[in-house]
Amino acid sequence: MAARAFAAVAVGETVGPVTVPVGRATLVGYANASGDQNPIHQDESFAKSVGLPDVIAHGMWTMGATSSVIADWAGDAGRVIEFGTRFTKPVVVPVGGAEIQVSGFVKSLDEATRRATVDLTTMAGDDKVLGRCVAVVQLD
Repeated sequence: MAARAFAAVAVGETVGPVTVPVGRATLVGYANASGDQNPIHQDESFAKSVGLPDVIAHGMWTMGATSSVIADWAGDAGRVIEFGTRFTKPVVVPVGGAEIQVSGFVKSLDEATRRATVDLTTMAGDDKVLGRCVAVVQLD
């Protein structure tokens, strides 16, 4: 995908919604790649023993999946200049898997730098799982 042109973007433009699936195999793969082997992400019995409803996705996986959506919108991951968020709720991943839905809108444009600030919302079911999620994207 080509990089998004500054002239083709408007304040209020929407991003998504994009649905990203997550299954138990995804969590194992992420744990192996990241080195985060916390059992709350892979062991259902352990997760429940510490008060969780089931295993949960890694917060950084959720953040990464969300940032991938904005990178795709921008046309290249290198176009994401800043990305910040707060983790507000876990993504519960039952045996059958789950999904997150990422959407957003262009909050502002800076003509001098040709950058867009995008507010993002990431939901798992009815739960907002990331708060204050904002990306700054470099446009052509």
